[in-house]
Amino acid sequence: MRLVRPRDKNYDRFLRTLDRRAVPSPATEKTVRDIVASVAKDGDTALLRLTKKFGGPKLSAGQIRVPAKELSAAWRGLDAPTRRALVAAHGNIGKFAAKSLRRPWSTRNAQGARTGERFDPFRRVGLYVPGGTAPLVSTALMTCTFAAAAGVREIVAVTPAGPDGEVSPALLAALHLAGATEVYRVGGAQAVAALALGTKTIAPVDKIFGPGNSYVVEAKRQLFGRVAIDLLPGPSEVLVIADRTANPAWVAADLLAQAEHGADSAAILLTNSREILTATAREVDRQARILPRGEILKASLKNAALVLVASLDEAVRLANAYASEHVSLQVKNPRALAPKLTTSGAIFLGGYSPVAVGDFLAGPSHELPTGGAGKSFAGLTADQFQRRTSLVELDRRSLAKSVPIVDAFARVEGLEAHGRSARIRLE
Repeated sequence: MRLVRPRDKNYDRFLRTLDRRAVPSPATEKTVRDIVASVAKDGDTALLRLTKKFGGPKLSAGQIRVPAKELSAAWRGLDAPTRRALVAAHGNIGKFAAKSLRRPWSTRNAQGARTGERFDPFRRVGLYVPGGTAPLVSTALMTCTFAAAAGVREIVAVTPAGPDGEVSPALLAALHLAGATEVYRVGGAQAVAALALGTKTIAPVDKIFGPGNSYVVEAKRQLFGRVAIDLLPGPSEVLVIADRTANPAWVAADLLAQAEHGADSAAILLTNSREILTATAREVDRQARILPRGEILKASLKNAALVLVASLDEAVRLANAYASEHVSLQVKNPRALAPKLTTSGAIFLGGYSPVAVGDFLAGPSHELPTGGAGKSFAGLTADQFQRRTSLVELDRRSLAKSVPIVDAFARVEGLEAHGRSARIRLE
């Protein structure tokens, strides 16, 4: 973990590094390109070989799909507290999803033509649910529930299995609750390729959703165009803006909560208080020693930085440049600061709004842009499971009013057949 202060020799240089864009590493790009080519050529054979190569189980083609009875058995086998937690989160997420769906609409333009839009669910979608160092049960809910709310009929989930070939029962239960129609025990870039390209076992999907490691994200980027992609959500990250009113223990807890996701997670504090800076550093050290994922924290905290800034306005400027997945505003007046943040995946207002509640329960999806992608992408919403179709309807009267304008465009663009296709209906 690095403490960064204005008196430091490379202070300004460090601040410039916070202005970032999501760019894949050349090595990751090449590895994923080879994986995609293998799956395109050899289908299930490549999927199984690559699953074993990258630390997964040795499976046969017949073992790739998780049987429906295994999903229902996982739900029945849940302990009561876990069942209640899943049901509570599922309810909040479903309610939020219903509010964010798009509705059909229509109007008339100046010439009297009726125009509008229709929103239909995608026929078949693929969901990537991470299950490596931690089975992300919450991700299953925060993707699958949105798909079901939008009315998607075929909801296909892929998730890595453990070395024994088993998938976390709680994760399977969450997928069952949220409405998954197919589940496959494979992960990594090869699973994304299988969703996009199809294999004998996994039929191709129309759009892929879900977070993952850098290889999963790169696979989604490379396959964009062959299939629709939601966004590019990679390793977890958090940025906390804190003033002197913040509680250093709470700030440290939020930083550590995201850092424990994996060695490539990132945690940043921006504060205008020297006292908060030093007290938070002490709290991070103290709390990290008592947390169970010590080795992961040791690695990920190498990416962490606690930064002293001149003002909260400076903190906002840097936060917009960094475009963090999560931004926590632990300041006296968070509602005044929040509208100034324009690239954040999700904003948590005030000390009593821990990021973890957004990760698990609040309602909005925790699938959010990372690596600076927030400058171009928003987080996952239910309407991304709907495809938009525009509708246009004219009668003779509205066509007659439109033809002179169409003729003018056709003449300027040199597309005579366009103009004639409108005129011929009135002749």
